[in-house]
Amino acid sequence: MHMEGDVVLGGLFEVHYSSIFPELSFTSEPNQPRCQGFDILGFRHAQTMAFAINEINKNPNLLPNVTLGYSLYDNCATLGIAFRASLSLASGQEEQILLDETCVGSNPVLGIVGDSYSTFTIATSDVIGLFQLPIVSYFATCPCLSDRKRFPSFFRTIPSDTFQVRAMIQILNHFSWNWVGLLVSDDDYGLHAARSFQSDLAQSGQGCLAYTEILPWGNDPTELRRIVNLIKTSTARVVIVFAHEIHMIHLMEEVVRQNVTGRQWMASEAWTASTVLQTPHLMPYLDGTLGIAIRRGEIPGLREFLLQIRPDQNYNNSYGNSLVKHFWEYTFQCAFAPAPASWIEAEGELCTGQEDLESAGTELLDTSELRPEYNVYKAVYALAYALDDMLRCVPGTGPFSGDGCASLQRMEPWQLVHYLQKVNFTTSFGDNVSFNENGDALPIYDIMNWQWLPDGRTKVHGVGEVKRSLSKGEELTIDENKIFWNFKPKEPPRSVCSESCAPGTRMARKKGEPECCFDCVPCSEGKISNETDSMECISCPEDYWSNDRHDHCVPKKTEFLSYHEPLGICLTTTSLLGTFLCAVVLIIFIHHRSTPMVRANNSELSFLLLVSLKLCFLCSLLFIGRPRLWTCQLRHAGFGIVFVLCVSCILVKTMVVLAVFKASKPGSGAVLKWFGAMQQRGTVLVLTSVQAAICIAWLVTSSPTPHKNTLYHNDKIVYECVVGSTVGFAVLLGYIGLLAILSFLLAFLARNLPDNFNEAKLITFSMLIFGAVWVAFVPAYVNSPGKYADAVEVFAILSSSFGLLVALFGPKCYIILLRPERNTKKAIMGKGATKS
Repeated sequence: MHMEGDVVLGGLFEVHYSSIFPELSFTSEPNQPRCQGFDILGFRHAQTMAFAINEINKNPNLLPNVTLGYSLYDNCATLGIAFRASLSLASGQEEQILLDETCVGSNPVLGIVGDSYSTFTIATSDVIGLFQLPIVSYFATCPCLSDRKRFPSFFRTIPSDTFQVRAMIQILNHFSWNWVGLLVSDDDYGLHAARSFQSDLAQSGQGCLAYTEILPWGNDPTELRRIVNLIKTSTARVVIVFAHEIHMIHLMEEVVRQNVTGRQWMASEAWTASTVLQTPHLMPYLDGTLGIAIRRGEIPGLREFLLQIRPDQNYNNSYGNSLVKHFWEYTFQCAFAPAPASWIEAEGELCTGQEDLESAGTELLDTSELRPEYNVYKAVYALAYALDDMLRCVPGTGPFSGDGCASLQRMEPWQLVHYLQKVNFTTSFGDNVSFNENGDALPIYDIMNWQWLPDGRTKVHGVGEVKRSLSKGEELTIDENKIFWNFKPKEPPRSVCSESCAPGTRMARKKGEPECCFDCVPCSEGKISNETDSMECISCPEDYWSNDRHDHCVPKKTEFLSYHEPLGICLTTTSLLGTFLCAVVLIIFIHHRSTPMVRANNSELSFLLLVSLKLCFLCSLLFIGRPRLWTCQLRHAGFGIVFVLCVSCILVKTMVVLAVFKASKPGSGAVLKWFGAMQQRGTVLVLTSVQAAICIAWLVTSSPTPHKNTLYHNDKIVYECVVGSTVGFAVLLGYIGLLAILSFLLAFLARNLPDNFNEAKLITFSMLIFGAVWVAFVPAYVNSPGKYADAVEVFAILSSSFGLLVALFGPKCYIILLRPERNTKKAIMGKGATKS
């Protein structure tokens, strides 16, 4: 298609989707390739460019006094034809291009809109770029075309696949699909998309590819059977396809043969709007497809322009509107005269050129979903605005050498490239058009969903958009309520290699498999993971431990000898019982203080001994309850002092017994003066003061302190008192033991002294009990962990205290209360009574 103008713009479109090349020959007449398979959408793309140029020519504010023309070629979906067409546009080798005698003027075309294929665009741009002729593509998405060094004059109004890939990954992340399959076409479009997808997906860390396969050109049954079988057997339920219609047709035929259902298809912009695939034969498998689509736009007046198409327009022009002729024959199934002989023999109808286009029901007139057409429209206007800016340049202020400007008679393509790089305008639909340093426009895509309606029609409707703005960056918007899912239940499928690891577990990579394939390993004791898909389990703080589910830390259980547990209750009760018994005995002795039994056994020391025993019972309570600094310091110091007080009283009583019997011998009366009441009190005080001094030195130098012990149990904190200085504790116990041994030895020596009631025997027996308890205490205490060490010490205190109480005061209370006849001086002295 061609239209003359002051400035001519070229266009490359796919109006036929295949071609037949004749056999090579050496005849003088070269054979031309023949295009076949009319593409109605490609024809609409070409007509959109013609409409845009016609609209610009009518606009008095844009390119006034300049008429734009066009020269549009069909690439027949063939690289060779597209390449030859682009060279014709760039070099002006058509017969009608005539230069004046001075051989100056503009190039045949000043800019090209096209091509639709990335591969074709790469090939043509490599060559056309040498002429610095601007090319504005409406459909080539290969990221490689953003290379400004290789393609210095390339621009495009469709987003690069780099953004399309990121948009796909954002959709995958939105639905938590991290295990997908990828199919790509065997061309620059598919291979570059695959590389970008693999790189960006790995960089995002949000998913993995179960497989990546390259779809063959043409119908290769063996390869397609293998690929579809891989889709069928793979656990990935989402399949992403970066390919063209022709690839999808062959692929879906094999999908139908193998009856592969239960897959969520995701379409690239190359086939999202393809009506060829929306057939009752394929829709049971493609229903619910999600796709990335080129931004939809509105072009007022386009439908009316398309209705005016007639094959007689410029039909006699030597260029000939052959594309319009082919469209007419395709739409009305007729042939223009002279018709081929085969058509005449088949009695086919002849075209008159007056057929009613509106009643033909052609897809050409459906302008409700203008997507590639909108990009064509923006590309033409971008060239027009750049040309307008260039022609409005004021000499002396221009961007070229000597502040010069371009002129209509001496324009060069590279000059238009300069202005095209800076173009910035807004379409009637409200979209801003400008190019970045790589020639890419601000990207925006619509997200589409295929829905097969009950009446057999297919509805492809928008469910969201993904775009990049200068202020907010990349944004994804999806209305999930509008999406139809071809699954039961009607909800998004799950497509994961391994199910997410719940809190309390961590991910363990499977050897030799992608990172999305993993095992969920429970966290070990004391470690947690409180997030889904945690890579590592984290250790709980020192005073915390993992709960049963290992998803959060809880305070460790605390363990100490408590008043609320059975053991603590028993020991407390026993301690209070001992205290009560001491009080009872003390009351008995006070009540019977004038009787011979009480007076004969040194009543003052007996009272002091009972008080000290009472304190022994009470000091055991310091070992029960949560250890505090003051209880840790007081428990051992108090225990040491009261026990020394107790043993000192016993020691002095034993010494008094020996002194009394020794004084009964002739000439030994002077001995008693050393064992008077004052001496006895002084001896007890001195012996107790030594222990007090030991305790004070111990507390000052290395005091016992409360300690949180986590060595016994990982999940428990055992509160205990550490003695601080083992030497101090040993000296304390050793001093008690020394006094007890002295008491035992003295009492043992006095056991056979003549008397009806010799207290030395009782002291000997009590010291045996005392010594046995504390000898057994040491190994038991050392080998008892935590609260049981305190329990052993309390038990030792109570046992020894009860031993002393019962052994020393049991027989006396028996006589005082039950055998009062023996509580006489005569009975005690053994006069008039028989020894028992």
